[in-house]
Amino acid sequence: MDTIRILQSIDFEDSILDTFERKQETTKVLVVESNSLNEKEDRFVDDWTIERKREIVNHFKSTIASGGAVIVAEQGSKVLGFAVIEAKTFGERSTYRELSYIHTSLPYRGMGIGRRLFVKAKEVAKQLGVEKLYIGAHPSVETQRFYKSMGCMIAKEMNCEIYERETRDIQLEITL
Repeated sequence: MDTIRILQSIDFEDSILDTFERKQETTKVLVVESNSLNEKEDRFVDDWTIERKREIVNHFKSTIASGGAVIVAEQGSKVLGFAVIEAKTFGERSTYRELSYIHTSLPYRGMGIGRRLFVKAKEVAKQLGVEKLYIGAHPSVETQRFYKSMGCMIAKEMNCEIYERETRDIQLEITL
């Protein structure tokens, strides 16, 4: 049985994500054209190196230290999935926080872990006092289908800093 919890301190091993499998093979993406989403063929693979995983663990620690939140789905000491809510608020009325990461390890996809992480992230964000989560979401058709099923829509306010990190991502939001 897996559990979902909020990491309460930065006291965890740098190797926490070493067994996490980020791999995603993409064959079709959505792109924004003329204010609508259109499906296009595009083939690429995303996969994290051990160095990238360690960078993300360092990001977990700085996020927690600065007032953000890291939520993990675990089975024993193995991380099956995680979500990160950044500390900084933004937007015209400072109503947004970024959901910068939400991932499920490859062998555990399709088991509802991502949905449970997303629901928990919404609860935590609401407790942090924000009205909306902002997501720079991977453009793959499967990823976009997930976010749509969770109630996300195209962001009303564009965060240029987040967009510039990965211009292919679809900028989404969800009201809490």
